[in-house]
Amino acid sequence: MSSSSRHILTAPAWPYANGPRHIGHVSGFALPADMFSRYQRMAGNEVLMVSGTDEHGTPIQVQADKEGVTARELADRYNGVIAEDLHGLGMTYDLFTRTTTLNHYAIVQEIFKGLYDNGYIFPTTTMGAISPSTGRTLPDRYIEGTCPICGYDGARGDQCDNCGNQLDPVDLINPVSRINGEKPKFVETEHFMLDLPAFTDVLGRYLRGKQSGSLAWRPNVVKFALNLLDDIQPRAISRDIDWGVPIPLDGWRENPAKKLYVWFDAVVGYLSASVEWAKRSGDPDAWRAWWQDPDALSYYFMGKDNIVFHAEIWPAMLLGYSGRGDKGGEPGSLGALNTPTEVVSSEYLTMEGRKFSSSRQVVIYVKDFLERYDVDALRYYVAVAGPENNDTDFTWSEFVRRNNDELVAAWGNLVNRSVNMAAKNFGAIPEPGDLNDADRALMERSRNGFAAVGAELERSRFKNAITEALDVVRDANRYLSDQAPWKLKDDPARVQSILHTALQVVDDAKTLLTPFLPNSSQKVYELLGGEGEWSGMPRLETVSEEGGPDYRVLTGDYATAARWESTPIKPGVPLAKPTPLFKKLDASVVDEELARLEAE
Repeated sequence: MSSSSRHILTAPAWPYANGPRHIGHVSGFALPADMFSRYQRMAGNEVLMVSGTDEHGTPIQVQADKEGVTARELADRYNGVIAEDLHGLGMTYDLFTRTTTLNHYAIVQEIFKGLYDNGYIFPTTTMGAISPSTGRTLPDRYIEGTCPICGYDGARGDQCDNCGNQLDPVDLINPVSRINGEKPKFVETEHFMLDLPAFTDVLGRYLRGKQSGSLAWRPNVVKFALNLLDDIQPRAISRDIDWGVPIPLDGWRENPAKKLYVWFDAVVGYLSASVEWAKRSGDPDAWRAWWQDPDALSYYFMGKDNIVFHAEIWPAMLLGYSGRGDKGGEPGSLGALNTPTEVVSSEYLTMEGRKFSSSRQVVIYVKDFLERYDVDALRYYVAVAGPENNDTDFTWSEFVRRNNDELVAAWGNLVNRSVNMAAKNFGAIPEPGDLNDADRALMERSRNGFAAVGAELERSRFKNAITEALDVVRDANRYLSDQAPWKLKDDPARVQSILHTALQVVDDAKTLLTPFLPNSSQKVYELLGGEGEWSGMPRLETVSEEGGPDYRVLTGDYATAARWESTPIKPGVPLAKPTPLFKKLDASVVDEELARLEAE
């Protein structure tokens, strides 16, 4: 690692293992995190990207009951489905694991004990929601009603999406179960609470520090998180359920019906996955460089429905475990832990004007999308038109337009025409002659793109970044049209200079677009004579854990050739006639997809 490089933790949200993921899901937590990580690796930083499937809680048990399988069998199935989806998207996880490992259980229980010992967890008697027909606990998110604060009809039992306030399901007006529509029964039950009010001061200082400066959060995220502090309440961290992480206290761990709440164990997953990665790397303490070095940076990627957990609750847990809450305390056995540098939250992606809904079949699953279209076409769409700062509507007409007018007509056209002309006229990358002002201006424009695009990627501004990269491509297309080398039959030296300049910019643009379009960038790398892997790709592996069953993980070796810099191309490298980088989509795709959506 160079002296100027940094340790950067990329933490994409944990997809819930109760079904396959759709493109609305991956537009928020997955693809932005991968674009960010690929850039940071290319820039020479030490990236650790970890996450996995979230596999505990009542929703898993409810779905398992519907399908007539055990909760573990359901989690096993969808862990595999989701891992394959993310592999197909080219997600460069150092480790994509799961929350049902013995390692995860141990780390979750350690965090609980550290918080408990420091006085930030306390027992209390609360009113819990029970399904009258099954006798099972209903999770807060599976209860809906009218918000007692703003009157919004459709508030969840844990939070109102309209006013953003934390709620308790017993306070909802006319609460009903989302599972079967029945009115829940509320009974007394003993649980543990996270004392969030004990973090009011330290969280306030932490969040106010994210309002400005070079590491400022997106305004919607920090404003939302600060507003939550106005009425912060203790939050339950245990539940009456038999599927989850046992509570690590005498008199509780032996109780099969009491487990830690799924949200508590899921956020600890970023840490437990880092520890698991370190063990598998051969250096069990390697995780500490990302979690304890004060110069290390950490970025958490998710949809906006997860802001409360990552911008408020997880920082409170880390501060409390480290003995830095308002009550003080001592760090647990893992030591003091870093809080998030930034919570990068996306807004919602809708589809043809409707909210994505698996139950209502308003959806297109990742697997189905990748069977019909190029993965880079989806990655491009999410980067340039995804829900980065505003709720965004995915439409098939816009997807086809972006693919055809931008990927095919701009980037694909530049690669095809420049490589094809050079291959046809010279059979290789030509030696440049004297460069004129137009040549030098384009190459300077291209070189400057690295600083411009990189600055946007540093701040997770993906739309700005890819727009800047495509502007370089468009400038190169205009340059070729203006210089018209096909007309200069009597001046081969000038043709050589033009095509050399164009190919240099193609090579630069390939690098600028790598975080977004790794598959097509690999093709361009090979077209220009590159050998081996340009930008790393993930692989699926089956691993073992002592005392537990084998399971599949997503991992990879990403120390490849890609570097965030302009590299001079080498004259004389043989060139062949290229094949198209992207498939042009027929207009009939729109009608076909809309018909499929209506049929489902």
